[in-house]
Amino acid sequence: MLKKTKGLLFFLLLFSAPLFSHDANIKIEGENRYKSVRLTPPVYNAAHSGLSDLLIKNGGDNVPYFINSSEGKTNETRETYLMRLINSYKENDNFFFDYKLAFERNGDIIATSMEFFTRNTGFAKRADVFGSYDNIHWEFVQNDMLYVVDSKSKLNIDFKSPQKYTHYRLKFENNLEQISFFAVNLVYNLKISEETYFIESFTPEFTVETKDKKTEILIKGLKNLRLCDLQIETDSMFIRNVSASAGVGKELYNLSINGTTYKDTVLPLKRQVSENDIFIVIINDADDKPVNITGISVRYYADDLVFQGNPGSVYTLEFGLGLPREAPVYDIERYKNEILKGPIDRLVLGEIVYVPVEPPVEEIKSDLKYQKIIFNIIVSVTGILLAVMIIFKLRK
Repeated sequence: MLKKTKGLLFFLLLFSAPLFSHDANIKIEGENRYKSVRLTPPVYNAAHSGLSDLLIKNGGDNVPYFINSSEGKTNETRETYLMRLINSYKENDNFFFDYKLAFERNGDIIATSMEFFTRNTGFAKRADVFGSYDNIHWEFVQNDMLYVVDSKSKLNIDFKSPQKYTHYRLKFENNLEQISFFAVNLVYNLKISEETYFIESFTPEFTVETKDKKTEILIKGLKNLRLCDLQIETDSMFIRNVSASAGVGKELYNLSINGTTYKDTVLPLKRQVSENDIFIVIINDADDKPVNITGISVRYYADDLVFQGNPGSVYTLEFGLGLPREAPVYDIERYKNEILKGPIDRLVLGEIVYVPVEPPVEEIKSDLKYQKIIFNIIVSVTGILLAVMIIFKLRK
């Protein structure tokens, strides 16, 4: 009876214990308006799994931010093909310019647009474009506007789809302005956008256990990380099946035969997220001697917090609070694409400290009713047990 009562009292004290959070300073530097700071493994380990509890503080105020996990890059390929005017004529009220490629080329010429160069000004003409392979049979391609008006001009026609013609015809309804072009080019322009995700690497702590013809590598510090891959460092020669949590597996090897080395000791983890404090990798040894593990390196997908910062200030990243918290919603998320096009100062996260906090009322409001019920039940049960224990002792 006494032991049960002590246990309930301990639980009561635990329930009423102060909350703790993890804080890390962010020193604001640089001349650009927007800043970014990359999250480190200890932040992921202590934070909620969806990073919903992250807050950037400037004094007592929350600083709006958004999470960025990648950077975009656009590669552009541009080819220009000179065209030669082979005919210009008037038919009824229409005026025509016929062009062909200035130089013969092997294979198809793919074009995404035409560009025109003129000394004429003060005109705006709708042009019909036709294409041909033999200067005899013409097919309509599309129409568009060409103009030079005051300081504004448009002297290119972008095709709706790539074209392969060798001859092109330009048709105006009239040419009262006596427009002429001193150069015309076919253009092939291809833009390829690539998204590159942020990947960081580190060497976590680990221990090795051998049992049941298997080697278990127990790795710390991977909780909540989106894992890319894991590399095993070893001086052993082996070829073994290696697997990790969630069924990810592969045959890894480190061989040196007849002076030739064959090596693949990287286990892909395919964005797997470890939900536990210990991540386990298993090597199937069968009847062979266990592999000598000399080191482990892990690559993971990282995130940046992007926010507006005042130079000379010190902000605080708060996370790991022991209360449920919905992810904050900020306007900055809605125009983040424009922010990412400009320069951003890269900052470094300071040392992480573990501090007691007094949670804001609004963050515990929804749970207050249930906490009061639990508190009252614990107090009532504890009081009854104490009374029973006293009566029991008096009877003795």
